[in-house]
Amino acid sequence: MPLMKFHIFDGWSKENIATLLDAAHDAMVRSFNVPERDRYQLLNTYSSDTMVMQDTGLDIPRTDRFVLVEVVSRPRTSEQKQAFYANLTEDLFEKCGVLPSDLMVSLVENSDADWSFGHGRAQFLTKEL
Repeated sequence: MPLMKFHIFDGWSKENIATLLDAAHDAMVRSFNVPERDRYQLLNTYSSDTMVMQDTGLDIPRTDRFVLVEVVSRPRTSEQKQAFYANLTEDLFEKCGVLPSDLMVSLVENSDADWSFGHGRAQFLTKEL
């Protein structure tokens, strides 16, 4: 936990996708102090006619390397969130060539009762985690 969902346009190589996922996980570990094996990631690809990502009127240019990252997580401090946005932006630019203008992040918080990692139990509530 956190659960990271990536939305990208078609055309990325398997190697580029692996680098993207690894870099994002590294940023998550550094920013939220989650364990290294706390890795849950999904990636979806879209054609240019099935994903429209504009700039909310901020004049931010977008390219076909646009990446939307959705994060579902337990509550985090504002400082942790800002560190994550900065670390993720830096890492994806350095390791994947994703321009800072091509990265959008949405963080959705939930509570300990909202997670079950298996066996029909809420491991945060049962103190297994």
